[in-house]
Amino acid sequence: MKAVSGGVPPGGTDQPKTDLGVTRTVLAAERTLMAWVRTALSMISFGFAIFKFLHGLHESGTILLRRPNGPRNIGLFLVALGTAALFGGMLEHVHTLRQLPGTRPHMSTVVYLACAVFILGLVVLFGIIHHGGPF
Repeated sequence: MKAVSGGVPPGGTDQPKTDLGVTRTVLAAERTLMAWVRTALSMISFGFAIFKFLHGLHESGTILLRRPNGPRNIGLFLVALGTAALFGGMLEHVHTLRQLPGTRPHMSTVVYLACAVFILGLVVLFGIIHHGGPF
């Protein structure tokens, strides 16, 4: 690559193209993990909300359900699916970062957030299983 005045390559940056490619890939992996977090959080909260709403209506006698465990099962399914999807997204994130040359998986803010949402999913899941809800 031919240098322009001042020793800066024609691209306008003094960083090699491969470093910029790695940086872009890391940032793309973080955006993808953020999308997994958003999806998982939606599924976990929607599953919990459906469970509490339908369970509350059934307990108050407003609606009669043929299968009283139906709201619990739907809630469990959505919470488990959201938590498992987030776990898969976290594994995919680590796998992507391990494939890049010169990088290793690091604990960024997005990874901390993903871990917190994953723990939240487990708490809600076990709360629904054992107590009919974590709260």
